[in-house]
This record gives sequence, structure tokens and C-alpha cells, in this order.
Amino acid sequence: MCGRYALTSTPEYVGEGLGVLLSEGFPARYNIAPTQPILVVISGDRQERGSNLPDRRAVLVRWGFTPAWVKDPKEFPLLINARAETAIGKASFRAAMRHRRILIPASGFYEWRRPSKESGEKSQPYWIRPRDGGVIAFAGLMETWASADGSEVDTGAILTTAANRTMRPIHDRMPVVIKPEDFARWLDCKTQEPREVLDLMAPVQEDFFEAIPVSDRVNKVANMGPDLHEPIAIEASTKPSKKSDPGDGQLNLF
Repeated sequence: MCGRYALTSTPEYVGEGLGVLLSEGFPARYNIAPTQPILVVISGDRQERGSNLPDRRAVLVRWGFTPAWVKDPKEFPLLINARAETAIGKASFRAAMRHRRILIPASGFYEWRRPSKESGEKSQPYWIRPRDGGVIAFAGLMETWASADGSEVDTGAILTTAANRTMRPIHDRMPVVIKPEDFARWLDCKTQEPREVLDLMAPVQEDFFEAIPVSDRVNKVANMGPDLHEPIAIEASTKPSKKSDPGDGQLNLF
């Protein structure tokens, strides 16, 4: 799945990469966790002909999707991920897939390889980043939940898909990555119905990401420094094996 990620690029770089104007700066974030505010990009008002302003907007939402029909969020599970294969038909995500698809900028994400309990091995976190660096965009969904007193909370989830060969030895799921040339199509909820963007939710190419073993300091949300990305040496027994069963004891942290 995807239970932690990072966004360490500068606001200027993020804005240029996703084609959006960012009115305010933000600090590098090395350990973004569920329930925290996250930056997302949504489709905005179409600009007048001849304008060079982007028709996208950046907003903050809470990471943890709450469908509009939920009466009490405290009694509803925190939905940080949505499975790309079933989101169209799920009651929780159906409306958002049709009307509120978003982009979630990131520098990479963390995933934990979890051996079976019988092995006695410790879980090993990995920093998963694009080999060429830069900012990427996860596919996401957004929903605004309104309470009985009229207050509103914008919430979001990251779409995940089956892991590719690079990720499979670590975990059987990974975030959906939208390519820059497909940003407009993914965000266009007016003319592009969910079935017309299914092809965008396939696993990214095999060599897109690289997996770097890092310390378990990332397990604690309070740890937020760049040292979380420093590679560590791991024992041979804890290295992911390409022959291993991707579903054997590998569960998401959240």
C-alpha cells in the first residue's frame, strides 16, 4: 500500500512540474503520515482564451478519505488508500472517481518488507524514489465531508495498484503514478469518465523506482529530518528476494 511518503522538492519545482501556481511556500517534508494535511492538485476553472495561467489549483486536504455520506467519521475507518481495481464500484469512492480525481505531488514513498513471523526477521523499511529524481504525482481521490453543524473537511486518499517487479519483493501494492502527459486527462472529470482513465492506473514501468533500505526511524511520525533517507547496510537475510512470494507475511503498516 502506501502509508508514508515524502515531498522534499521546492515549491517552485513542484509548481513547474505539476503545472500549478503555488501562492505560498512550504517546507520539505520527509515523513508525511495519515491524518496530516497534504498538498494536492485539482482541476480549476478554465482560463479565458489567450491566458497563460494554469487551470489547476493546489489545495490542502487531510490524508484519510471520508465519504460524504458518513455520519460520524469517528465510527468510520481511515481510508488512506483506494484500490485502483475496485474504486469505480466501491460506494466509498464511486462519486470521487467520477467527480473529484486529484494529483498528489511526492518525491517518493516508504514501504516495509515484512517477513513471516516464523522467520524471526525484523521488518525492513525502504525509501522508494524515482531513479531519475524529481517530483512525481500519485493518483488520488478527494471528498469534502460536512458535519451536522455545517463545518467541512476536505479529505483525500492515494490510489494503489499491483506492484511491479521492482516493488514485488518488498510489497504487493504500490501507488499509482500519473505521467505528466496524462495529468490533464486524469484531472478532467467533466469529459473523462472513470472507465476512460482506467489505463492510467496501471503499474509504472519496471525501472522507474529504486528501493533504498533505510533505518526504522521512519516508523515514528515524530522523526521528520533528511536523515530518514540515508541508506543503511542490511543483512543478506533481510534483503528482498526476487523468488519470494509477494504475499508471504507482507502487510501494510497501516
